[in-house]
Amino acid sequence: RHGASKSRLIALRLTMLSRLGSRSPLLTSTRRLCAPALPKGVLTTHYKKIDRATDERWQDIDMERFADETDLLIVGGGPAGLSAAIRFKQLCNEAGLDYRVTLLEKAAGAGEHTLSGAVLEPRALEELFPDWEERGAPLKTPVTSERLGYIPPWFPSLNLPLPIMSGTPTDNHGNYIVRLGNFTAWLAEQAEELGVEIYTGQGGVEVLYNDADEVVGVATNDVGVAKDGAPKDSFERGMELRAKATLFAEGCRGSLTKEVIDKFSLAAGSEPQTYGLGLKELWRISPEKHRPGHVDHTAGWPADNNTWGGSFLYHLDPSEGDGDTLVITGYVVALDYSNPYLNPFKMFQQWKTHPSIRPTFEGGERLAYGARALNEGGFQSIPKLTFPGGALVGCAAGFLNVPKIKGTHTAMKSGMLAAESAFSAMQALPEPAEAEEAAAEEEEMPPPFTGPVADLGPYQSALEGSWVYEELHSVRNVRPAAHATPLGMWGTFLYAGVVHYVTRGREWFTLSHGGADHERLKPASEFSPIEYPKPDGEVSFDLLSSVALTGTNHEGNQPPHLTLKDDAVPVARNLAVFDGPEQRFCPAGVYEYLEEEGERRLQINAQNCIHCKTCDIKCPSQNIDWVVPEGGGGPAYAGM
Repeated sequence: RHGASKSRLIALRLTMLSRLGSRSPLLTSTRRLCAPALPKGVLTTHYKKIDRATDERWQDIDMERFADETDLLIVGGGPAGLSAAIRFKQLCNEAGLDYRVTLLEKAAGAGEHTLSGAVLEPRALEELFPDWEERGAPLKTPVTSERLGYIPPWFPSLNLPLPIMSGTPTDNHGNYIVRLGNFTAWLAEQAEELGVEIYTGQGGVEVLYNDADEVVGVATNDVGVAKDGAPKDSFERGMELRAKATLFAEGCRGSLTKEVIDKFSLAAGSEPQTYGLGLKELWRISPEKHRPGHVDHTAGWPADNNTWGGSFLYHLDPSEGDGDTLVITGYVVALDYSNPYLNPFKMFQQWKTHPSIRPTFEGGERLAYGARALNEGGFQSIPKLTFPGGALVGCAAGFLNVPKIKGTHTAMKSGMLAAESAFSAMQALPEPAEAEEAAAEEEEMPPPFTGPVADLGPYQSALEGSWVYEELHSVRNVRPAAHATPLGMWGTFLYAGVVHYVTRGREWFTLSHGGADHERLKPASEFSPIEYPKPDGEVSFDLLSSVALTGTNHEGNQPPHLTLKDDAVPVARNLAVFDGPEQRFCPAGVYEYLEEEGERRLQINAQNCIHCKTCDIKCPSQNIDWVVPEGGGGPAYAGM
């Protein structure tokens, strides 16, 4: 195959675009929220929402895009996308074939946008790399002890122990505490050794279709567009990457994934996805309090009985931090809550003040902070996985096992299954036309690829016949049990402790999640504002100092990537009816309602965005549409 010369072309082009859209200096703790310099009332100027064909500022701008072709294109460099790339290349090597595999990752470096607890079940890893220990996989902290507790909302000074029965989803025997960003970076190294081309700092902004409405690749984002939507002198069009098969591995609520799900009605046969928001911190604690390998989970307070919420606290082996006594901790709040005054960030800070939790952090130092939305819909919310020219893998589809509090193993396995289907389908395609072969031999660019595309249909049946599907089916009723009865979280405890323990998920019924998360939010008039304790600066902290620890930043003079379908809706509906919930559910201080000249307006501090996608999910008007910013922007997580 003619991959070498084309690889040089794509590398040169993408490197140039990455440098043009390079990151600004990282945040410091003194940074202030910055207001967009836009005309009054204007919030959305992104070219995904504004037609540049009618803008005279763009009339003389060359809008032609450089196009390149690959065999398998993967959008997203998390565990699912990387596992797909690795498995595909393994099959190529076994068969003596040299298919080209290209992976795009919007973060500036592999793993820098990856955030999870995380306790890893190594099942998929053992299938992908049976020799993972010899390869140096960063699994250094086997689980040695664990505790599960319940903090009653009506008696929050307690932390009642709950049983952990062997073989149940809460049993972590044989699992490992990991820093998932480090694990992702290691997977990227393995992929590159196999010949996968990984381009970081490159976000997919547009799905490409042929005349038959088949997916034939994606386009990367333009760089050099000013905040008001005008071209800068440095403007460069993004490039097209066309492929015989495209896998979307963008993670939870990916922007292009949303597009293909809608275009191909992939969610028509499933329930709406339901989500959670996970907030996380990395701490260095006193050595005498450190218990390497210990796992501690709680459910309940500060969430009330009608809100799904729980915590994690994991003690890492000193080898995970150059001898430091590190713990990773966090709190997850389901986004199907009803009270618009609920503030997930403040709930997390409040949880750390519990008398059974606080002593762990006293005398310690907080090193990092981050947040990310996660899929919690499970079995009921899995969309159709394939469409003409591509497929969904990992959290783009939603394979999180909620009672296990794990999804990396299922995401990896889905990527591996998709790769196997893509490899078989690729071999069934006809050989390239003679004209394209001749152009390749002369190192000329052939016409843009428009097909034929690979049929990934068998991936659907492969996934449904796998242990991933079986596992998710067995726990399908745990999460919705919280809403199936008036008992709230007690309904989940009763189901998990009695029904699921006896049936192991073989019951005849399947509970419903009961609708989309944004539909559950109720008007502010039905609630009173929640008074959270003020941060003490020792174990609980304010929002801006927390955002500074994410290392997040974006090129300041670019169109805000938090776009609105209608710039008038925030004040007219979200503020008027729900008292502006954006300013509370966002864990990074992106949204603020300000008063100027007697009028309220929404300010979007897009530079603060840590790409959690919560606003895209929970906005009660579904007016916020998160799109990819210039490449490399966003958080700079280090082993989160």
